[in-house]
Amino acid sequence: MNWFNSIIVLAATFLVVFFAAVFNAPRAWLGVQIDFLPSLLVCAALNYGLGHVTLVAVAGGLLFDSLSANPLGVSMLPLFLAGFVIARYRSLILRESLFAQVTLGLGASAAVPVLTLLLLLNAETQPLVSWFSLWQWVFTTAVGAAVTPLWFWFFDRVHRAVNYRPWGEVTFRPDREIKRGRQ
Repeated sequence: MNWFNSIIVLAATFLVVFFAAVFNAPRAWLGVQIDFLPSLLVCAALNYGLGHVTLVAVAGGLLFDSLSANPLGVSMLPLFLAGFVIARYRSLILRESLFAQVTLGLGASAAVPVLTLLLLLNAETQPLVSWFSLWQWVFTTAVGAAVTPLWFWFFDRVHRAVNYRPWGEVTFRPDREIKRGRQ
């Protein structure tokens, strides 16, 4: 794990949870609290691997639960499971494909709330579930799918700005013949 990548991913995780807690406009207008953590998790799983998935799941889950009515730690397992599946099969996924990014963002944004609800129901808590919850789930899933390519764009821009880019040209022509030894 690269320390710079870890810092950037953890900073993005903190900002996502902070944004969800502070920005109340979608909650006031539509009745939906938007969660960008599953889409960030898709980007971390495809770009960096299981170590960064664990960082996002643990840090994001604990931060999100500390600012919500959820019991502390209930969001970590669904986030980690969604990220684990993507990280496990990341060699088979076309990371640069916009369709793959949107599809994985859609799947993760749909799976994480459902798994969290199942954990809350098994923990004998009384979550507020109604027909309006279906609207919240559909809207959050659609927003997560739409935001996932933006995470890839953002992290690619950060890495292009900060990391070393190898020099593309060589100083010698590729068809040049080098003779060694005595002539």
